[in-house]
Amino acid sequence: MVARIERFNAGREPERLGIKYRKMRGSSFAFFRGTAHLFWEDLASRKEAMPKSPLVWACGDLHFENFGSFQGDNGLSYFDLNDFDDAALAPAAWEIARFLTSAQVAAHALGLKRSDADELGKLFLDAYRKALMDGKARWIERATATGMVRRLLRRVSRETRATLLQSHTSLSRGKRRIVVDGRRALPVTDSQRAQVTRQLDRFAKSQPDADFFKMLDVARRAAGLGSLGLARYIVLVRGDGGRDGNALLDAKEAAPSSLARFEKRRQPTWPSEANRIVSVQRRMQAVAPALLHARKIGRGGFILRELQPTSDRLSLKDARGDAHSLRSAAKAMGRLTAWAQLRSSGREGSATADDLMVFAEASGWMGRIAEYGRRYATEVHRDYKEFVAAQK
Repeated sequence: MVARIERFNAGREPERLGIKYRKMRGSSFAFFRGTAHLFWEDLASRKEAMPKSPLVWACGDLHFENFGSFQGDNGLSYFDLNDFDDAALAPAAWEIARFLTSAQVAAHALGLKRSDADELGKLFLDAYRKALMDGKARWIERATATGMVRRLLRRVSRETRATLLQSHTSLSRGKRRIVVDGRRALPVTDSQRAQVTRQLDRFAKSQPDADFFKMLDVARRAAGLGSLGLARYIVLVRGDGGRDGNALLDAKEAAPSSLARFEKRRQPTWPSEANRIVSVQRRMQAVAPALLHARKIGRGGFILRELQPTSDRLSLKDARGDAHSLRSAAKAMGRLTAWAQLRSSGREGSATADDLMVFAEASGWMGRIAEYGRRYATEVHRDYKEFVAAQK
C-alpha cells in the first residue's frame, strides 16, 4: 500500500509532498482524502460489488469536505461541490460509493458510532434518490440553506476582498506583498516568477479589463491535500486598484484524473487536463466560481480562479458536537450530488435526465453501495495505520 502511494506521488515537489504526507498522518479521514487513487484502483478490481448504474459526470473525489461555499461569477454566494481535479465520466454508483465511505471514515474521526455513520449514509442516499426522481437541477444559497451550511454561507458573506488580503499579504511603504510564511506560502524562484508573469500577461490581454490582472507578487501556495506536491501559486494582482482594491488569484497545476485512470471508459479528448477540470466544473455546478479559467504556465495546464475566503470549505470541525447539523448537511450533499448529475446529463456520453430518473426509481442499488462503503472504510483505517507506521 505504501509503495502504491509513493508511485502515485512520484515526481511531485518534495517540499510540498512532505506537507501532504504530514497532513495525511493527522487522521484516517485526512489519509482518505489524500489517497483517492487507492480507492479507485481497488474499486476497479471489484466492479462486481457495485450495482449497474448510468454513466454520469463525476467530480471524482466526492467526500464530506469536498463541498463548500464560493462566490459565483454573478457575485452571489453558493454552497456546492467544489473540487473537480479527478473529474471524469463514470458510473453513478462509483461516485456515491466514495461519499458513503467518507461518511463512515468521517464519523470515526468525530468519535461517532457506526450506527451514526450508517444514518448519515442513509440520509445522503435518500436525499440523492429523491432529487434524482424529481428530475430538476436546483441549487443552495443562503435563502435555502439550513444548519451548518447556512452558518458557513453567512460567515463567508461577511468576508471581503480586503479581509482576505489582510490574511495573506502585508503592506509596507505603500506596497503590498504576499506573506511568505513557510506554511501557506513558499518562495518562488526567478524562473517561476517569470513564467507566471508571462502567462498572466497573455491571459490579461484576452480579458475586458487587462489592468485588473497586472501581477504585483507571486508565491508558491501550499493548500488542499490531494494535490499537494503539484505546482500551485498564489498571485497578487492589481485588481480594482488602490491598496485595498488588489485581488488574489489561485493557479493550480492540473494532473490526470485518478478516476479515469482506473475506470476505463472512453473519455472525451480535452485540450489539457485543466480544460477537463474547468469544463466539467462548469457543467456540474449551478454557477461557476469567479474568474475560473484553464491556462498554461510553463509546460503544464493550470486552473486559474479568484482566491476565495479561507472559511469556504465545510470542515469536520464544523460538525463536531452538532449531530443535528451533520444530518442536515448529509441531506444537502445528497441533493447537490443529484443536481450536479442532472445538470450535466446528456453531455458527451453521460446518461440523460430520464435515465437517471429510471435508475433512482429502481430498488436494491442503495444497499449494495452502502455495504461497500462500510467494508472499504475498514480498509482505510487499516491502511492508515500502516502508512503512519511506515512514516516513523
